[in-house]
Amino acid sequence: MSRAVPVRTLTWRLAAAVTAAALVTSCTTTSSTPQDESATQAPTAEATATATATATVDREAMKTDEQDAVNAVDSFWRRHFAELFGQPYRSPRVAGSYVGTDGPPCGGEPESVPFNAVYCRPGDFVAWDDNLMAAGYSQIGDAWVYLIIAHEWGHAIQARLRDDRVSVAAELQADCLAGAALQGAADEGLITIEPGDSEEIARTLAAVADDYPWTDVSDHGNAEQRTSAFSTGVEGGVTACTT
Repeated sequence: MSRAVPVRTLTWRLAAAVTAAALVTSCTTTSSTPQDESATQAPTAEATATATATATVDREAMKTDEQDAVNAVDSFWRRHFAELFGQPYRSPRVAGSYVGTDGPPCGGEPESVPFNAVYCRPGDFVAWDDNLMAAGYSQIGDAWVYLIIAHEWGHAIQARLRDDRVSVAAELQADCLAGAALQGAADEGLITIEPGDSEEIARTLAAVADDYPWTDVSDHGNAEQRTSAFSTGVEGGVTACTT
């Protein structure tokens, strides 16, 4: 994806792409669960690969994509939230990136979660671990950044809705809202869907096989469920996610 230029109409061929991604994607993992010292004496292949990926990523380019994603998603919701839901829109605060447990506290939690992204309802902000972004950015592509930010923004939208508009499957609804926002932003020229973006989105959704907190299958659904939810938003827009 890229910042606003004239939009080329492309198809998000996610159903087929996610099947291929599930077969070929080998994203590395870093568990947030404390380990015994004996288990951490030698770095695993996964940890080494993740460290290499995060060390070599072009962080300036990644930061630009993060800001572009924030601007595009926020602009989409600013344009359409009131007409869709009959109430004023206010943007969540963007706390931005942190590393490990050094992120902003949320509610009663004194520390942030490593390799995670979050919408904090008490503080009404979105934040993400810089290493989570870097790992996916390096191994998958820039669409990883756009999806994570659009997904967490989806949770901010849920916090602004009446309870009867919020699904009990809140994580899948956030994927749906992410699809609606990204497709809507592309339709309006805020971002461009580039060749390969659908495959990158599919690989991001298929990353539920990993044990990053943000991609935990028990919380977010499996690859098929996430792909279906995202596609519903792409094809049906916001109303398909909230009715």
